[in-house]
Amino acid sequence: MTRHTRILMSCIYWAFALYLLLPLALMMLMGFKDARFIGFPITSWTLDWYIGVFADRQVMFTFGYSTLIAILSTAIALVVGTWIAVTLTGRAFFGRAVILGLTLLPAVIPGVISAIAFRIYARVLGIEPGMWAIIWSHAVHNVPFVVLVVMARLSTLPRSQAEAARDLGADPLVVFFRITMPYLTPAMIGAGVFCMLLSFDDFVRSYFLGGYDPTLPVLIFAKLRSGMSPEVNAISTVVLVLTAVLGIWAERSMRRIKKQANR
Repeated sequence: MTRHTRILMSCIYWAFALYLLLPLALMMLMGFKDARFIGFPITSWTLDWYIGVFADRQVMFTFGYSTLIAILSTAIALVVGTWIAVTLTGRAFFGRAVILGLTLLPAVIPGVISAIAFRIYARVLGIEPGMWAIIWSHAVHNVPFVVLVVMARLSTLPRSQAEAARDLGADPLVVFFRITMPYLTPAMIGAGVFCMLLSFDDFVRSYFLGGYDPTLPVLIFAKLRSGMSPEVNAISTVVLVLTAVLGIWAERSMRRIKKQANR
């Protein structure tokens, strides 16, 4: 690669990074504006909007509600997705491609169509709109991502380890919990964090299947219907910071676990 090519690639990279980060920076700045409307110039600054986020009981309750839904739906998706990935990996049987295709289908269906289908199916099953209906829809939507990540990790697992454990008398359950599960832990952490963020940010399914208590995206949408304000920017900034912290923690945890596994 020539020097001019490296400079060009570097310019393209930083231009793309600026394209992504500049709107986020502007959003965060607007949360400090001492006025009720969005726009420049910012003549005075205040922390009242951020203080108000933590003082608002409705916002804090909704944040906890959305977090609980994200955790429970992710836990279900991890269990189901890992089981499907282990079942499908390394085995050739009739109908494997069909099962894999059906498993990945929720990830490619448009959100609105998926939400409508979940709403109809929930009515058929007698599931009332609310927290458990949202958890069910989020878990089904997140399973394909767990399957893809876990299957990619499983494809690099040396077969000699499981074979050696079986030769020493370990049954399949012991092999899974002593050999396979520790090897899959980094992938499961990554998939879990990704699914939590998907669930926390999901608007369409939460809107169609929600009850009287809205999730955070639905609450933000309701506030936006009355117009943009620095309050919405402050809420979004708090969520963005917490998301970044969670992502950094997940990345460091995966690296540490991989290093321990490679020793």
